[in-house]
Amino acid sequence: QVELAESGGGLVQPEGSLRLSCIYSGDFFGQNVIHWYRQAPGKERDLVASISPGKSTHYADFVKGRFTIYRDNAKRTVYLQMNSLKPEDTAVYYCYAQNFVNGVTYWGEGTLVTVSS
Repeated sequence: QVELAESGGGLVQPEGSLRLSCIYSGDFFGQNVIHWYRQAPGKERDLVASISPGKSTHYADFVKGRFTIYRDNAKRTVYLQMNSLKPEDTAVYYCYAQNFVNGVTYWGEGTLVTVSS
């Protein structure tokens, strides 16, 4: 059984920074593409960034140049470094694991990021 635990959310002022962490508990971390999604109140859940086991990355246009996703395979942790935060980045951020071998997927519980002065 896989569990994902996000942390690092909180209140930050515009133009500030936060680093989110997603700790993966369970087997086969190396078979998983890890994604960060976000969901603002009243809106759909959107893909923010993704990273493959080989550390190839993908970003949504609205975070390119501001957010960086990276993974530490030894620690089974994926990070999302968020810089130059804007009020519109306010959302619950979710970690999502997608096993490319067997297709099994898992969601974390989410961590709230609030960008406000």
